[in-house]
Amino acid sequence: MLNFTTEQIVFQEVPDEVSLAYTISGCPLGCKGCHSADSWQRQSGKSLTRDYFYQRLKTYQGLISCVLFLGGEWQADKLLSLLKLAKSQKLHTCLYSGLDNIPVQLKAELTYLKTGRWNAELGGLDSPITNQRFFDLRTGECLNYRFVRT
Repeated sequence: MLNFTTEQIVFQEVPDEVSLAYTISGCPLGCKGCHSADSWQRQSGKSLTRDYFYQRLKTYQGLISCVLFLGGEWQADKLLSLLKLAKSQKLHTCLYSGLDNIPVQLKAELTYLKTGRWNAELGGLDSPITNQRFFDLRTGECLNYRFVRT
């Protein structure tokens, strides 16, 4: 079962998109300095069932353009089902992963993908020296420049 610790509407995590974002609990990486360390326990939060997710998509229909999952790739089959449901509702999909590679079946259902572990010395997507990468998978373009402050 996928659990989530936060559900919110976000405007900055995916360029040009209004996203319904879920922080998925159970991250196995445990990056030092993680802003979501409270979500590391696998059973913390609320269950993200297919029915609940579908109702949330209907609630925000016409108001959101994307669904963002902050994690969840460690339960690929469960996440895959939700990605397909979001796409069936004509929404873009995004995954923020701390991994450099994710399962091919997940990648096939994504519009956007952020990869790379959090490293405080290198910073996040707004840092020009970050190890993290944010891709538009439709074009393969790295969109990190959209986050860097000048």
